[in-house]
Amino acid sequence: MAKSSVAEQPVSGEKYGFDAIRGTQAGREFYVAMCPWKIIPKLFIFNDYDIPPELRAQRTLRETRIPAIKDYILNNLTDYTFSSLTASVDGSMDFVPFPSSGKDGKLGRLYINMDSRLLINDGQHRRAAIERALKEEPEVGDESIAVVFFIDRGLERCQQMFADLNRYAIRPSKSLGLLYDHRDDKAQLAKRVVLQSETFNNLVEMERSNLSTRSRKLFTLSSIYSANTALLDGKELKSIEEAAEICAEYWDNVGRNIPEWGFVRESKMTSGDVRQDFIHSHSIVLQALGHIGSDLINFSKNSWKKRLTKLKNIDWSRSNIALWEGRALNGGRVSKASNNIALTTILIKQNLDIELSKDEQRIDKAFKDSKI
Repeated sequence: MAKSSVAEQPVSGEKYGFDAIRGTQAGREFYVAMCPWKIIPKLFIFNDYDIPPELRAQRTLRETRIPAIKDYILNNLTDYTFSSLTASVDGSMDFVPFPSSGKDGKLGRLYINMDSRLLINDGQHRRAAIERALKEEPEVGDESIAVVFFIDRGLERCQQMFADLNRYAIRPSKSLGLLYDHRDDKAQLAKRVVLQSETFNNLVEMERSNLSTRSRKLFTLSSIYSANTALLDGKELKSIEEAAEICAEYWDNVGRNIPEWGFVRESKMTSGDVRQDFIHSHSIVLQALGHIGSDLINFSKNSWKKRLTKLKNIDWSRSNIALWEGRALNGGRVSKASNNIALTTILIKQNLDIELSKDEQRIDKAFKDSKI
């Protein structure tokens, strides 16, 4: 692993020194430096766990997020991407321009007193993940990350910086994240199935995870991803190609037994009308059908296609409250909660004459008892 060309250099045992760039925002100077990972835990110490939220300037760490970020680093050492950290410095910070750039130059050396308090305004989970990664693989200490340093102007200003940095940040939709993900095999599978399946081809929204009433699409890439995950649960497959063939064949057989999907492709119905009047194109039903397909393909290898023909006998109308309320619907609205997925799966299985597992029998009984 290549060593960072910018190493921290303590000055007189009291300061850290970094090559940096000076900029101006809102009339105030700020600095961007490349910091080696090995000093990140020393620079930024997070100890605000017991401080009330109104007296700190950042969210508490979500410990469950840190292992995933750490694993992302260590599993992709030649192909990871990290955005910069943003920090406020409460203490002495001096910028000395390089002689070649003049006294007002933008390039120079940034010195920060070692006893200064540095507060991360954005990126504390990245900082924590870097610290964990260093413990497992110390050699990554020579990697570097950009840090944007601002002068600390008090708690209120730091809190405002946190609010400003996060208020206008737009998280990409799950579908778009999957579309651009070339590392996740399941994401690759979902995209391949969309292209191979007659049922899904040209009917899947690849960018958004929520469909507007005027959208011409019937499904989303994120719902296909979840449905395929359920379908292939517990299966060991040799390749994405093999998995895609299994998935495409299954969904095409499902599609042949849900007439409205074909009506949209043939322009006999609009996708908006189908989504509004029926529940079968929503993610909850696709996941339920995925779970059912997993059982069918495992235990009914020679008869699963015939079983699926009974899908035609199910009333998928959203208006059928007696059938779907409490299962796929809560208060008339489609729900994606795990319990609703389980109850929807059970109902479809019963209509296909598929034996329920003991857990499913227990869930079904509890649901029916709650209606008494």
